[in-house]
Amino acid sequence: MNGTMRYRPLGKTGIEVSEIGMGLWAAGGDAWGHTEDQEVLRAIDYALDHGVTFFDTADVYGNGHSEELLGKAMAGRRDKFIVATKIGWRNFDGEKGQSAYTTVEAFIAGVESNLKRLNTDYIDVMQSHIDFRDPTMEVFLEGFQRLKQAGKIRAYGVSTSNFEYLKAFNHDGKANTLQIDYSILNRTSEKEILPYCQKQGLGVIIRGAIAMGILAGKFTADTRFGEGDFRRRWHDNPEEYQVFLQDLEKVEALRKLVRPDRSLATVALQFVLANPAVSTVIPGIKTVAQMEANLTAAQLPPLSKEELAYIDSIVAPGGGRKIWPA
Repeated sequence: MNGTMRYRPLGKTGIEVSEIGMGLWAAGGDAWGHTEDQEVLRAIDYALDHGVTFFDTADVYGNGHSEELLGKAMAGRRDKFIVATKIGWRNFDGEKGQSAYTTVEAFIAGVESNLKRLNTDYIDVMQSHIDFRDPTMEVFLEGFQRLKQAGKIRAYGVSTSNFEYLKAFNHDGKANTLQIDYSILNRTSEKEILPYCQKQGLGVIIRGAIAMGILAGKFTADTRFGEGDFRRRWHDNPEEYQVFLQDLEKVEALRKLVRPDRSLATVALQFVLANPAVSTVIPGIKTVAQMEANLTAAQLPPLSKEELAYIDSIVAPGGGRKIWPA
């Protein structure tokens, strides 16, 4: 492992993870614009060479393509990867407002499909991808327990920003992880959720640290997103466009923290890692260049108290807005 990467415990799981992980939503090629499979595979190789151990995907990303790519990358070297994936939305029944996994047997069969696409016989962290309490939650929980006992998964958790759902999911204290949207622009989880995770020993996986790219500092009021990029709604919807403009104002104020050796995206990742509840952050990656840029956050000294106080003056602790509803 590269000596510049830092590692943290994933809650009470006994698993240690790299501070910077790799989010593979974009690798599916269906929500973030065009993606080249070979470039994603090169980015995974680059990440491994620089100490990254944690890779997060889901069954719904590219209708399974993201998992298949990660499975291809792991061939012959499964031990180098800590794999997190998700289940729930891919077979979601919108009319009934619930997951299609209405029995434990169906749920376990669904996870077997995750395993097949990943070309592995176990998953390190299996996560529920349903972000609200629906009638199938108990099915998921029992299924996770059975899979854990069978050695098919090492740990399980949930991806949600809903505190009540998180508490219901962890009602027996057996859950292991939470994946949540958290960034400078969305500090809402600091009020209750992150302190709860620390108290419960839940490993915290952070998505959205760069706020869907806003905190990379490259967007302007005139930015337009291409076909196949869900962010088009930011300028197609007048109400969302106004919020986008407000976010851009905050970004301009944050540029004060940029240095020759530190981009705004690096600052955004360092901010998330400054919270003691956080185990790892998984910025979305499509290219080697993106992976290289994100690794800087693990190589530089942490943000100073003065820098964190300046961020507080722009977005108050516990403030901001949810960039993504889940």
